[in-house]
Amino acid sequence: MNEGLGGGFGRREILKLAAVASATFAGASMLTAPAARADDEGLSLKGKRIAISATGTDHYFDLQVYNAQIEEVKRLGGEPIAVDAGRNDGKLIAQLQTLVAQKPDALVQILGTLSVIDPWLKKARDAGIPVLTVDVGSTNSINNTTSDNWGIGKDLALQLVSDIGGEGNIVVFNGFYGVTPCAIRYDQLVNVIKYFPKVKIIQPELRDVIPNTVQDAFTQITAILNKYPDKGSIKAVWSAWDIPQLGATQAIAAAGRNEIRTYGVDGSPEVLQLVADKNSPAGADAAQQPAEIGRVAVRNVAKLLAGQTLPRETYVPALLANKENVSEIIKKLGIG
Repeated sequence: MNEGLGGGFGRREILKLAAVASATFAGASMLTAPAARADDEGLSLKGKRIAISATGTDHYFDLQVYNAQIEEVKRLGGEPIAVDAGRNDGKLIAQLQTLVAQKPDALVQILGTLSVIDPWLKKARDAGIPVLTVDVGSTNSINNTTSDNWGIGKDLALQLVSDIGGEGNIVVFNGFYGVTPCAIRYDQLVNVIKYFPKVKIIQPELRDVIPNTVQDAFTQITAILNKYPDKGSIKAVWSAWDIPQLGATQAIAAAGRNEIRTYGVDGSPEVLQLVADKNSPAGADAAQQPAEIGRVAVRNVAKLLAGQTLPRETYVPALLANKENVSEIIKKLGIG
């Protein structure tokens, strides 16, 4: 298929863009990761109490960040005060309220819907507690440690467009637009496909849920496959994280519709293994480095308390895993 597509792009040009995207991810990892540790020697949290608040730890990314932060605070000589809200907003608010009352030397918030957590991050800031975040775009945070979600969203979208030849219907999960990284990734998908008018998002968009994400995604995709039974009527399924991708991939395989490809973000081991399976519908997954994100966030706390000035955002590189390079990505990430 070599005919021109929307915006003057042809099949060859799309493939070139996707190749550049993959190279950018890999190059950023190799060039940036060592530099991120260059000024970390001599950091200490001795005598410091560091609050770590997690929205939940049921997802691979969240658990890796949470555990790595606890370990890093201890390694630097500090005392972690770690709490996990179990995906319960009421519990999360109560825990943040308790943490503010305990007056730790700093507070790190891991994820969360901004409208829920931001008033409490402001209360912490107003109480004189330095607030840092992981994947939270709050004006009350001194520093947010995250992946470059603009790059992730753009490059994953380019991979998807390349794989489907620049045309076809795609299914999109968009249930957590209030979570900053999910919103950025979704917006970047929309920004990319507007230049490919033959790519259409099936309406209404699907809403992924927590808990029971895999089962719910399986059910929703099964229903939409029944609505679009003809091969080629759906080309791809996109989600802002990879647990809906897992359920979608299972549903597509169960229906015998392996011509459809799935795309997501995070790098959960079970999803990367599906990408590695040549017979699986899983097309690509943008693999973050959650443990490193957690460690970097804690090192930023130590820098701040030592009087250093932090940037507004600290980016930890991600790696775009596709059918061609996934074995190398799994090895780089140390996933068995």
